Amino acid sequence: MIHHPGNVFVVSAPSGAGKSTLAQRLVRTVPGLIFSISFTTRKPRPGEVDGQDYFFIDDERFDAMVREGGFVEWVQVYGHRYGTGRDWLNEMLATGLDVLLDIETTGALNLRRAIPDARMVFILPPSAASLEARLRSRGKDSEEQIGIRLKHARHEMELYHAYDYLVMNDDLELAYKHFESIVYATRASRERVAPAAQKILEGF
Repeated sequence: MIHHPGNVFVVSAPSGAGKSTLAQRLVRTVPGLIFSISFTTRKPRPGEVDGQDYFFIDDERFDAMVREGGFVEWVQVYGHRYGTGRDWLNEMLATGLDVLLDIETTGALNLRRAIPDARMVFILPPSAASLEARLRSRGKDSEEQIGIRLKHARHEMELYHAYDYLVMNDDLELAYKHFESIVYATRASRERVAPAAQKILEGF
């Protein structure tokens, strides 16, 4: 079996588009695919485990990692910072694992600059109206919060052209099949398999 460094997949979507449901199922189902674990300056929530949900660090260490180029991307969200560790990511990819990053659009665009061959996936809601209905049906947000989320969703939607793949989440099963197929198609790409093909050719 030929072992080679893994692929980087990035998934983004407006809040309420179903990204987390699809991403969690993908990682559970596809062998050799893991979630990226981000570094964050926020405190752990009940039940969260350091090194499993996030790497929880203080502002001083985060600052040091920024200065040392320790992140492939980082952003500030609601007063806390989140970043993808360069050493951790490289270590995972070196083992041949594929890594899925669930990050918002700003972080995704920063990561694309750092890793140009990352595969970028954007989950689309069927419509603005359906997204609003989903947010309301969750019953978790006030009217003001829903308004903020919808405004942010529009901003994120304006960046869809920066992504390689657009997955419409109208039918959950179909959306999942499309999402999963992106991973397998990437693994079978000529660029990925060419070294193995060349080795086979040399055997003739």
